[in-house]
This record gives sequence, C-alpha cells and structure tokens, in this order.
Amino acid sequence: MDELELTILMPCLNEQQTVARCVGLARRFLAESGICGEVLVADNGSTDNSASLAQEAGARVVNVTERGYGNALIGGIKAAHGKYVIMGDCDMSYDFLHLGGFVEKLREGYPLVMGCRMDNIALGAMPFSHRYIGVPVLSFLGRIRFHTKVRDFHCGLRGFDRDKALALGLSCGGMEFATEIIGKFALSGAAIAEIPVTLSPDGRSGRSHLRTIRDGLRHIRYIFFGSRK
Repeated sequence: MDELELTILMPCLNEQQTVARCVGLARRFLAESGICGEVLVADNGSTDNSASLAQEAGARVVNVTERGYGNALIGGIKAAHGKYVIMGDCDMSYDFLHLGGFVEKLREGYPLVMGCRMDNIALGAMPFSHRYIGVPVLSFLGRIRFHTKVRDFHCGLRGFDRDKALALGLSCGGMEFATEIIGKFALSGAAIAEIPVTLSPDGRSGRSHLRTIRDGLRHIRYIFFGSRK
C-alpha cells in the first residue's frame, strides 16, 4: 500500500477502560486536520477486551507477543504504515486531539519531536516523587550522557521519522526504551525538538504499569551501560 503520512501509535496492555476513547480522539484529529494517517494499537498480550474495543473504535491492531513497553513500541513501529509516527499511552493521560505541533515540527525536518510535560501537569497526574525527583534526576543524567537539551526524557507523547528510528537499531524491551530512543537520536547528531504538552490523570481505575524502583533502575542502567542486548 502507499505510505501514509502519519501513524498514531498506542502501546496497549489491558486498557479496555480508555483505549476506545483514545482511538476516537486520534481518529478525530486525523479527520479534522486532513492528514492521511492511521491509528495503530500495538497490543502486548491484553487479557481483557482492549484489542476488540480498539478495532471497533477504528484502529488497526497488531499483536506483539514479546512483553514489555519497548517491545510493544518496536513492534508497532515496524508495523506502522506512516512516514511519521506519534506515540502515546492509551490511558487518557495525553491529548490525542491536539497533535498539530508534533506534525509541524516533523514536517520541518526534525527526526524526533519530544513532548515536555513539566510545566503542564494536572493535579493528580504525576506523583510528587516522580515530578520533583525521578523525572528531573533521570533527565539530567540523560542530558549529560547523551549531550542533548531534552528536558523531559520520560514524556510518553513523542513523534519521530519512522525509517530513521528503525535505522537506530532500537532494542530495549522495557520502559528504558523511552531513554534509548532519545539517546540514540541524540548521539546520531539528529536535531531534536521539544514542545509543551499537558499530562492529565490516568483514566484507568487499575494499577499503573509503571514500577518506580524497577523501571528507574532500568533507565539508569541504560544511561550508564547501554542495552544488554
């Protein structure tokens, strides 16, 4: 098939409470902006109705069997039909209706466009320890290690050129994928843009997939030692 301009990619693991709403907002953005694109959900082994609900809402769904946030995204990037990919969590924490700033920067030629949440965090959207310790410290270490000015290394809403991302050889299967893609783009000499985004409270009632200590250590290990693969 002909290449689309944009794939809006959502990694998914048991998100039946929110995935359909996120897909609907993303499809509305494509329709209202006139962008030729698709909404792609990379389902990472959901045991609820996430995949069927995403399909009913208009998304294309691919199954990624190897578990992990990074594995879901790598599988989704490989399956994407768009020249550009904008990725974001399907838990209602990000606004899929207003992605124009990402598309604008991608069209200007930036291979990676990062969202930055730090000035726009709604009440209850991020724990105190993450907002004032975890994210600032890990982002600081990432800036030093990878010689970049990216302020928010852990923002889940980001856009990139699909082919250039695949050429980086991304391999981190867990949450540290968020650091890996920035690091590899930065070390390749690519210009990285950063735009403000709003972080809203998670729309799910269940437990977050993020494990603060475990995932923080994975980020630190990648920053200092790289991928184990």
